[in-house]
Amino acid sequence: MFDQLKDVQTVEKTIAALKSNGINAYSVETGEEAKQKVLELIPKGAEVMTMTSVTLETIGLRQELNESEKFDSVRKKLKSMEPHSAEMQKIGAAPEWAVGSVHAVTENGEVLVASNTGSQLAAYAYGAQHVIWIVGTQKIVKNRDEALKRIYEYAFPLENIRAQKAYGKGSNVSKLLMINEEVNPRRLTIVFVNEKLGF
Repeated sequence: MFDQLKDVQTVEKTIAALKSNGINAYSVETGEEAKQKVLELIPKGAEVMTMTSVTLETIGLRQELNESEKFDSVRKKLKSMEPHSAEMQKIGAAPEWAVGSVHAVTENGEVLVASNTGSQLAAYAYGAQHVIWIVGTQKIVKNRDEALKRIYEYAFPLENIRAQKAYGKGSNVSKLLMINEEVNPRRLTIVFVNEKLGF
């Protein structure tokens, strides 16, 4: 149920709802097209923070933003800092551009993101000047109830397995961000992809 790509009509309906809620949205066919769209949207030399995301890894966007020297990578700066320091928290919470993904988008234009640590949520909710999410259309759901079900019953078990492999310990839905509307219509952007990307 939660891994099925959505038809064109559902995607278009969701995009219209997002735009009416102050969230920009586009639709592309492939992960490569999504990657190119993001690279068009972010100015060369801009400060960029890539959030932990299977989607970004899959389409090669994390590597492009952090290793190409075309952008000012926050991830590179964080590597040289003391873990969990106040400076690290400040830089990660308010980058110029934040790039990642989400766990569910409702047909009414609401965006939901679950997190174990909450490290990406401050930037998404307010701190980043610009946020871009790359989202496979399988993450579109009817309403909030379905969105929560998708997070707890589908995305979380898969993320838990990924975290076990990556960090040696499981994950948790410790914090949950829901964005119903954005007052700055140039701040948030979703790029929907007609491919199963991420959880």
